[in-house]
Amino acid sequence: MAIIELKVPSPGESITEVTISRWLVKDGDYVSKDQEVAEVESDKATLTINAEDSGAIKIMAGEGETVKVGQVVCSVDTSVKGIAKATPPAVSQKQEPKVAMPESVKAAEEPASNGYAKGLPSPAAKKIMEEQRIPPSRISGSGKEGRITKGDVLDVISKGFDASTVPAWSGTREVERKKMTPLRKKLGQRLVSVKNNTAMLTTFNEVDMSRIYAIRAKYKDRFKEQYGTSLGFMSFFTKAVTEALFHFPAVNAMIDGDDLVYHKYCDIGIAVSAPKGLVVPVLRNAEGMSLAQIETGIKNLALKARDNKIELKDMEGGTFTITNGGVFGSLMSTPILNPPQSAILGMHNVVDRPIAVDGQVVIRPMMYIALSYDHRVIDGRESVGFLVKVKEMCENPVRMMFGGKDPNELLLGF
Repeated sequence: MAIIELKVPSPGESITEVTISRWLVKDGDYVSKDQEVAEVESDKATLTINAEDSGAIKIMAGEGETVKVGQVVCSVDTSVKGIAKATPPAVSQKQEPKVAMPESVKAAEEPASNGYAKGLPSPAAKKIMEEQRIPPSRISGSGKEGRITKGDVLDVISKGFDASTVPAWSGTREVERKKMTPLRKKLGQRLVSVKNNTAMLTTFNEVDMSRIYAIRAKYKDRFKEQYGTSLGFMSFFTKAVTEALFHFPAVNAMIDGDDLVYHKYCDIGIAVSAPKGLVVPVLRNAEGMSLAQIETGIKNLALKARDNKIELKDMEGGTFTITNGGVFGSLMSTPILNPPQSAILGMHNVVDRPIAVDGQVVIRPMMYIALSYDHRVIDGRESVGFLVKVKEMCENPVRMMFGGKDPNELLLGF
């Protein structure tokens, strides 16, 4: 009998404990070499444990259990050959309610295969399913080994899944208690620390998105065809931020003991809502990137975060952060600092509003933007000036090509 012990990998320096988030197989199941068997989570990242060889797995730690880095949590008996593939663990201890489903959903195709992941949603798919209250039993997975993908969920929704058929409030006095994840606990500690240890203020402005809308409408198809990614708002704002940081370097600075550290580069953190909570992967040297490079970089980081593949090195550093609450419908908010950074830009929902242009009332797509900053590092003049510069460049995107200046000003030598 050849037994291979699988140990908890290290998510990074200074991390000694992790939590078993969930097992992707059952005790005794047959697993293949390199198959993902478990997800473990620390206060900084989520990673997987993979089988080092094929065989029957023996699980030695339960879901939700805190284990040491390097601890043996399962083993694989490689002498076991040719048994049936694993079946997925139950998503929940509770039975999914029996609900009436539209005929279009009932007629969905069967999964591509009946492997270990059959009926198990990916992290991105699970998040949408929870938000829309769609039971896993109502979706046929088209992913590898029958896994439910984000596309499968969106397809079911587009075909007319009626969430109103799922019972809402039961009328009972029941409560459900869940253990707080290490990531959520760490996030809470950091947020409280920011409120207690910084002089945080927020200033607001608004951006007329008409010209950005016009550029996207004219070039979005060609852009996607050439670069393989969509042209979104985030690349324009990231580019505008890097130019504004050049003109207001204090916004790109941070406190280190008794010193102020001014960064000569822009590592921009992009806040992403992942299944386990908010994470902020970083675009390195964004000041030298084109719009296409920014969009591609954001897309790759977002996919890693939503599939729980984000690594600690992807989130380390960062000199400034951008968060977009507009994707959730937020009209205005006061974003909280991402320590040790001194400022964060909040983007919001775009809404058609009446504004005055040249003495006339016109309807324009408008977005409120907010800059939260540490007043110990950044003065009011700098914070307001920075936000105005971002506004100017988003309303006149050609400025992004000329160091934040209007081309006519350069021509005239201003």
